[in-house]
Amino acid sequence: MSRFLKIYTPFTKAGVQISMTYRFNFFCFLLGEMLKCFIMFFLWKAVFESSGGNSFMGFSMTDMTVYIFITFLSGYLTYSEGAYAVGEEIRDGSIAMRMIKPVSFDMTFLFQEIGNKMLIVAVVLAPICIGVELYKYFATGAFMFQPLNFVLFLLSVIIAYLISFYFNVCYGFLAFFLKNLWGSNILKEVIVDFLSGATIPLAFMPQVLRDVLTFLPFSSLSYTPVMIYMGIYSVEKSLALIALQLFWLFAFWLISKGIWKAAVKRLAVQGG
Repeated sequence: MSRFLKIYTPFTKAGVQISMTYRFNFFCFLLGEMLKCFIMFFLWKAVFESSGGNSFMGFSMTDMTVYIFITFLSGYLTYSEGAYAVGEEIRDGSIAMRMIKPVSFDMTFLFQEIGNKMLIVAVVLAPICIGVELYKYFATGAFMFQPLNFVLFLLSVIIAYLISFYFNVCYGFLAFFLKNLWGSNILKEVIVDFLSGATIPLAFMPQVLRDVLTFLPFSSLSYTPVMIYMGIYSVEKSLALIALQLFWLFAFWLISKGIWKAAVKRLAVQGG
């Protein structure tokens, strides 16, 4: 383990340095995401008001507000640029340097992204959670925070991030065959946002569709962690869904290894 950490810790340090170097970009991106949250808030507020009641599909406006901001938090923590990073290195040929180094290609990407995530965790996690809890208290007179739910939420978010990372690495490997993933990557993110419940809660879907989407890996990226945090799932169901997350994590890890071995055989480098 000490040898493993000695090899990959420099990649984490490099990720931290990159995130600190581009602090302005980070805060601009954060501001943009927060604006999206407020847009979603006013959109759903209009939906609730037009429905003529205090609840919509089992959600109160307070629940929906909490859902919007915890979804933002979960999405921000689990977002991975693996597809972009892998795709760019394949496109410009720098992926060849990783192939000749005696290190795991996925671990180098992963530990560098973990370094990037440290700034996000430090800046975003506590303020959003505290803000949501204060909002819930002033709206209902009670805090939502439950220590066990929060621990399960953090565990679910960590696994969700790893699923997102390996899914995006798998997607990034398509650059071996498609050369440029910029346009398709945008389409992929829109589809994943919808399937994960980030755009519309899966609870609003028809029962059959909801069951299917809950089983698919995309709900693990957003909907599962958010439902756990909000205390909507029992401990037993939360653990069952975390086990499902582990299944999808193993599946995407296995797929990424298989694609890497197949793709290396037909490596075609563009641009150098």
